[in-house]
Amino acid sequence: MSLRALAVAALVIGITAGTIADRPRPSPPLTLGGYRVVAADLHTHSSMWSDGALTPWGLVLEAERQGLDAIAVTGHNEIFDAKVARWFSGLVGGPTILTGQEILAPGHHVIAVGIDHVVNHRLSIPDQVDEVHRQGGVAIAAHPVRDFWPGYDELARRKLDGAEVCHPLVFVFEDGQSELESFLTSARLAPIGSSDMHGDGRLGLCRTYIFARDASAPAIVEALRARRTVVYGKDGQAYGDPELVALAATVDRLKVEATTDRPHSLLDWVSLAGGLLGLAGLIVMLQFKT
Repeated sequence: MSLRALAVAALVIGITAGTIADRPRPSPPLTLGGYRVVAADLHTHSSMWSDGALTPWGLVLEAERQGLDAIAVTGHNEIFDAKVARWFSGLVGGPTILTGQEILAPGHHVIAVGIDHVVNHRLSIPDQVDEVHRQGGVAIAAHPVRDFWPGYDELARRKLDGAEVCHPLVFVFEDGQSELESFLTSARLAPIGSSDMHGDGRLGLCRTYIFARDASAPAIVEALRARRTVVYGKDGQAYGDPELVALAATVDRLKVEATTDRPHSLLDWVSLAGGLLGLAGLIVMLQFKT
């Protein structure tokens, strides 16, 4: 069997295994204060044109497993993976998929959520945010630790919609949490929790509870723009509008969901292995062609 056939077969195995994988029983929709509370992870990467370990369809299935209602697939300066994930999730009745991009540029990373076209990473941050808004999306500062602060002047911070205040790095670096908190409080920004999932952590490890009109993509983007979010950070610290934080505190399972992992089935590991093998095969073929 040729290398091309092996790569295609591995991808097919990964897709098939992931599609028929054990799917968890979904939690009933949660409504608080007249809002639909949407559990979301707004910073994830897949294995097609970004550098994640899971395929776009693997991200969809993993989002279900981790009790997420929505995810933004945010490839590095591309949105193709997000469109594939959105198509697959619609096919299987999965979570809401928001088309996103991690705008990578020297000195800063910006998460664009709810866009239709790739945003030019060579633009200044204010111009990047303006372009995101022109497309109807929201712009979030990605892991804005101290090293990234020089890239965000006062105008840039004022234009942003949100900033990550819970990110896996807060569990690794001693000053990570305090630096993210300082950035969040430097402007009127929605607190965001994101896993920055590449495959070596847990999807939804840090998550955002969005108080939206419903669980559709437009309603989620509108709620993010209005700063209606609650995030549980390190040691259970809550961030967000005090009224929304008080509402969230009445539901014990929200904090539990933000800290509890859910087990994988054998088919999930087959899906992951198939996706990685298929990707490796395609990379090898491209190397031979060049």
